Amino acid sequence: MVTDQPITNWAGNVVFSTRTLHRPTSVDQVREVVADAEHLRVLGTGHSFSAVADSDRALLTVADLPRRIEIDAERRSVTVSAGTRFGELAQVLDPAGWALHNLGSLPHISIGGAVATGTHGSGATNGCLASAVNAIELVTPSGELVHLARGDENFDGSVVTLGSIGVVTALGLDIQPRYEVEQRVYDRMFLPALRVNLRDVLTAAYSVSVFLTWRRPFAEQVWVKHRTDAGEWPHGRDWLGATLAPGQRNPVPGQDPGFATQQGGAPGPWHTRLPHFRLEFTPSAGEELQTEYLLPIENAVPALDVLSALADRLAPNLYVCELRTVAADELWLSEAYRQDSIALHFTWRPDPEAARPVVTALEEGLAPLGARPHWGKVFSMEPADVAARYPRFADAQALIRRYDPDGKFRNAFTERYLDQV
Repeated sequence: MVTDQPITNWAGNVVFSTRTLHRPTSVDQVREVVADAEHLRVLGTGHSFSAVADSDRALLTVADLPRRIEIDAERRSVTVSAGTRFGELAQVLDPAGWALHNLGSLPHISIGGAVATGTHGSGATNGCLASAVNAIELVTPSGELVHLARGDENFDGSVVTLGSIGVVTALGLDIQPRYEVEQRVYDRMFLPALRVNLRDVLTAAYSVSVFLTWRRPFAEQVWVKHRTDAGEWPHGRDWLGATLAPGQRNPVPGQDPGFATQQGGAPGPWHTRLPHFRLEFTPSAGEELQTEYLLPIENAVPALDVLSALADRLAPNLYVCELRTVAADELWLSEAYRQDSIALHFTWRPDPEAARPVVTALEEGLAPLGARPHWGKVFSMEPADVAARYPRFADAQALIRRYDPDGKFRNAFTERYLDQV
């Protein structure tokens, strides 16, 4: 179909270069569209802030495919259609007694899109969302439907691919028995205490996020998500000078706390606590930009020092900065490939011209620390510098060429960052 209005991402900072959007309602239709197309890109829920999904010819969304959520209890796996949102999957898994290992900040994002870009949640022992993938159903450039499984040759290179090897129609994900989480927020952890104890703070529970605006000499909030099956709550009312918040908080200062998941320590199902925002609310109007870098966890304190040195430039352009951890994985183009990581996340005010020089300064400061940019966020690193961060980059390039030798799924973003290196 051709739309009358421009197609944009969620934030509105990317206006796609085509108004042709295919909305197949069956896998067979996906196969037909792909086989007939000269060029197209797959669009998820549009939560990427980079041009990773852009196309100047045609877009295809799998959001209208029939929903598949098929639980295999014996294998501890669920097969799910790629256009399904994480929050929708959780509402089926949890009543059946199952859970995912983690969720992102937003349960609104599609599973296929999050997997393709290496998107993650938080937790020192929690891999990115794609690390749970154990199988892939994929339509290749010729329209062939293929199935890949963990253990197959090159499977680890076929999961995080930026949509470059085909249209993923379904995924198999590892599941585990359902669990409950209690969430509490601590206010005002001063920077000297945070710096000295940064590793301990970030690993203090199943999932921890530290929020700073860099307008004050402290982290405004530390969100702690503790699995109840791991024992008693690990901290008291006071923790490294920070104190328990007396009421509900939103990660972004000034935003409605009712949009956020429940705090205060009341235990609840995993999917109602691990995200920062509730599925039934839209957390913002999308009037923001986001940037994120993942670095080896051993560089966490030097990275914090880089941010501290740039505080005067960060603060005027920033809604909030978040620090969290991600466990290493084996996925070739994952931002956490073979490195336990600290993630530095920045939510900018919607002014690209103002944010751009700050992003450049961040990248210059973080370059010696091995920063890898999130594929779906705003960044400006040179392609050669990005490629140098990935030991299996050449293998990933070769795999993409093998699947898509004619570049049917290529776009300007992948040409710049995956091809011309």
